Amino acid sequence: MNHYDPSLAPLSETAIPLSRVTSEPRLEPRKRRPQKKASTSAVQTQTKNFVLDTNVLLHDPTCIHRFAEHHVWIPVDVLAELDRFKNEQSERGANARAVHRSLRTAFGEAGACVTTGVPTPGGGSLRLAVYDPQEEAGSGILQRFHRILPDADRVDHRILAAGLSIRSRDPQRPAVLITKDLNMQLKAIAVGLACEDYLNDKVEAKDVESYELRRIEVHPHELQRFASCGELALEPDRMRHLVLNEYVLLCAGERKTIPARLVTGGLFRHLRIPEVIHAPRGASIKPMNLGQQCFLDALLDPDIALVTCYGQAGTGKTLLAVAAGLHMVLGKQFNGMTVSRPVVAMGDTLGFLPGTLDEKMRPWLQPIYDALDLLMPMTGMHPENEHTFKKSGKKPKYETAHTPSPPAAKRPYDHMLEQGIIEIEALCYIRGRSIPRRFFVLDEAQQLTPLEAKTVITRMSKGSKLVLIGDPAQIDNPYVDSRSNGLVYTRNRMKNQALTAHVSLSKGERSPLAEISAQLM
Repeated sequence: MNHYDPSLAPLSETAIPLSRVTSEPRLEPRKRRPQKKASTSAVQTQTKNFVLDTNVLLHDPTCIHRFAEHHVWIPVDVLAELDRFKNEQSERGANARAVHRSLRTAFGEAGACVTTGVPTPGGGSLRLAVYDPQEEAGSGILQRFHRILPDADRVDHRILAAGLSIRSRDPQRPAVLITKDLNMQLKAIAVGLACEDYLNDKVEAKDVESYELRRIEVHPHELQRFASCGELALEPDRMRHLVLNEYVLLCAGERKTIPARLVTGGLFRHLRIPEVIHAPRGASIKPMNLGQQCFLDALLDPDIALVTCYGQAGTGKTLLAVAAGLHMVLGKQFNGMTVSRPVVAMGDTLGFLPGTLDEKMRPWLQPIYDALDLLMPMTGMHPENEHTFKKSGKKPKYETAHTPSPPAAKRPYDHMLEQGIIEIEALCYIRGRSIPRRFFVLDEAQQLTPLEAKTVITRMSKGSKLVLIGDPAQIDNPYVDSRSNGLVYTRNRMKNQALTAHVSLSKGERSPLAEISAQLM
């Protein structure tokens, strides 16, 4: 058996196909389970060789430490790809630099060897893979591979060849390619190389499929007691699988139901919401359905610092969140409200649009302005225009180029924007900030990666509240899907905490047309 050559050749500037850094719907792999200690021969058959693709490292730079007792291989061609991203001033560039630092630290220790690898916390190892077509010329498996995929200069083909080479050199352990690129998975299947998606940050499918409130059957007397005193304690067996601050429907038969929230101490508590909430000098908003009532209860609870909300288009996520923020700012519970949406991709610059930062962000944030226009509508003309009209007694005519245009009519919330009470900012500039006593609404949070969501959450200082809203079914970011995006990841990791709550909205209220199209199209 030939020995693996650990020498590293100089990295060349290799062009990266577009499909190498994009993500598609994933194939569902088998779940990896921790293996029990056994004899040496048994361990060799149970452990695996995992070959990591570039997009996995860009998605989660800490993934090299998440494969337990298995052996992790990084092809040198992957390092060449990472080198192309390291100078980007984006989350992707930061991830590429983090991978380089981790690998340099791991292999910079005394006695480190790329052949046998350096140990990982779970008992496995981290290794570098160098594929040399000249050395592998006699391998029948590689000869067949090059007949199927003859372009040996493509980076994805070289990574696949490295995986096949590892499998042929270590037949006692299965070799598995880990990639988030659907095209790469199909090529791996074609050449007979096992492949899986990276599942560490994916939530269970059931967590993003059902938006209905869980129903808890109670005795009619218990429901009556709950209605009168506002609290109800049940036996632990009847609250099985519930998490803190989960919203449920207490039922005594089909028609007798009351919504409730499970709070600290194992008690179900009434929803605490006003009949209507008022925007400053604007419209009044009230919840239109049961889901919106639960959402408003979480938004207005001062003890909840993080609210996540799923909901399809038209369910009122953005409108209710902005209305609640204005209501609480008016009540002096927060110093102001910040509203933002990710620019996909989040780290991209905004230089392709002319104008100031506000003008560049306006197309991305127009839904936020729409919500503000609805909550604080214009009820009359601008005061300067009104003064001019009263003085002349008639409408001024602007018929020549020398006649000045009338002042632009100010919107009711413009003075709040000028004073910083309402802040609409680019999310890509949030890194490094500390945000105290703000009501922060992040719309379209399903476009974030898990690391981007973590970046936003860790910016929240004492006294701030963060609301993450979005629809996991509507994703434009090529690096995440409905089960691995920052919104569902945050909800999954932060659930069962006393300061977090989650609500799912299923009933549309925008219009009958929007509701029908959301369900049927």
